Amino acid sequence: QVQLVESGGGLVQAGASLRLSCAASGRPFDIYAMGWFRQAPGKERDLIAAINWSGDSTYYADSVKGRFTISRDNAKSTVYLQMNSLNPGDTAVYFCAASGISGVVTLLYEYDYWGQGTQVTVSS
Repeated sequence: QVQLVESGGGLVQAGASLRLSCAASGRPFDIYAMGWFRQAPGKERDLIAAINWSGDSTYYADSVKGRFTISRDNAKSTVYLQMNSLNPGDTAVYFCAASGISGVVTLLYEYDYWGQGTQVTVSS
């Protein structure tokens, strides 16, 4: 079992930056691929970034490519999402998730563990 706790969300103005953190506890962190998802009201939960266990392979959705960066520190059992140039379209609840599948995992149903989410609101 893995417990995931997100932090770092908040209310910011358009153009600002935020860094989300997701701290893991329980089973060894470095065996898991990690992902960041977001869900806006009335919309599906979408993958926006993913990273493999070692951190040397990543995936980004087109909507965040060039603005967001996913990274991980296995010694701290933490995955990060650096978000730059935020716009109102980025407003959502952001979730981190862990998958026991090797490589970069891009399918929602392949993630085994989920955090409770953190709200990000971007005002215009």
